[in-house]
Amino acid sequence: MATHVPVQIDRARIRELSEREARRLDERTQGSRAFYERARRSLAGGVASSYQTRDPWPIYLERGKGARVWDVDGNELIDFHNGFGSMVQGHAHPTITKAVNARIELGTHFAAPTEDAIVVGEELARRWGLPKWRYVNSGSEATMDAIRIARAATGRDTIVKIFGSYHGHHDYVMVSIGVEYDRIGDRFDLASLPYGLGIPRAVAEMTVAVPFNDAEAMERRIERLIEEGRAPACVIMEAAMMNLGVVLPEPGYLEAVREITRRHGILLIFDEVKTGLCIAAGGAVERFGVRPDLVTLAKALGGGLPSGAIGGTEEAFELVEAGKVVQVGTYNGNPLSMAAARANLLEVLTPAAYAHLDTLNDRLMQGCQAVIEKFSFPGYAVGVGSKGCVTFSPERISDYASFKANQDAELCELAWLYNMNRGIFMTPGREEEWTLSITHTFAECDRFVAVFEELAHDLTA
Repeated sequence: MATHVPVQIDRARIRELSEREARRLDERTQGSRAFYERARRSLAGGVASSYQTRDPWPIYLERGKGARVWDVDGNELIDFHNGFGSMVQGHAHPTITKAVNARIELGTHFAAPTEDAIVVGEELARRWGLPKWRYVNSGSEATMDAIRIARAATGRDTIVKIFGSYHGHHDYVMVSIGVEYDRIGDRFDLASLPYGLGIPRAVAEMTVAVPFNDAEAMERRIERLIEEGRAPACVIMEAAMMNLGVVLPEPGYLEAVREITRRHGILLIFDEVKTGLCIAAGGAVERFGVRPDLVTLAKALGGGLPSGAIGGTEEAFELVEAGKVVQVGTYNGNPLSMAAARANLLEVLTPAAYAHLDTLNDRLMQGCQAVIEKFSFPGYAVGVGSKGCVTFSPERISDYASFKANQDAELCELAWLYNMNRGIFMTPGREEEWTLSITHTFAECDRFVAVFEELAHDLTA
């Protein structure tokens, strides 16, 4: 955390620069504008997912190679977005491309097991220290099935999640996300609020939210639930970092959560959809040394192909193996996804690759922090593994409430525009972070820092 006294940023200056940069981006992306006009006639909102929308139009991409992507206007960008963190391998990695091409010649789908699925399961078991695995096709499916397994194993219905965390788009976890600051409420009694329309109130009430980095609040809420006859089946949480930019677990917090859940007979689920394979070979379990009952993976697992996985203890998977929990999916363990995952795990995401990611991220964070100190800029650099960000806040963020109170949405939007207009492809939104790939170079990290320095200079000059 920065020790300097941050300067006050002129809000009018932010708006002035935002208008200038938005005009520049619009001028540079007229091809995307044309694609949008075409797409909106058949695709709802002109996109395949609501997370791809943007006003006045999305940026449509054409191709990617290594650490670079090209949009439909021909603009070349260094990719720090990486498909919401999925492409830690870099785009079109030759090893993964070779494996997928070879698999295509042998058949792309059987709805039957293949050897690659066995190899991937063996490697995941080795990395996470969890013996049993099943496959799905996305992070949402992984968390949905993990919760079902936990409910079956405990005979309980209620689930506990972290307030403000996103765990996919199924009803039971689309609760208490994106909540306005004045609706957050007391840390010991946070409301269960549906995230958008179409989520039944009765379903939302079965999910109870507690704040991140607050073991006391979690335990007190769990004790109340037990008194009410609603003992939780599971606690599902992002362990390595809460994805509000990057909010790291405080020392001792994960250990306390593990002790609380074990004492009350609650299964602990680590949602590593965004961090598994991105921050260490064995994700948060390796990085922080706390082992859950179940873990969920997706995104980076398939090297760009849709895939996901659930890992767990023998006890957690007992009812799955007995056929009493029905965990199914036609495309689960799809041959193409498994071929990509096998090559990814055994040949691409090696110990040397993770050492490179750590070195790159250290350089990026140190460079950004140096800019913050130089210009007395409001914020601090934070990260882990391939993940990181500059958090535009005058104080350290530890949970959703402090994020909502302090993170600067206007400044985040301006930073995104600066990046996009200067050859840096970033995930939009103040909740997002950068993701590095193993194909990034020091020079590309330095370019990111240089753009950030230009922004800081223009706002403080």
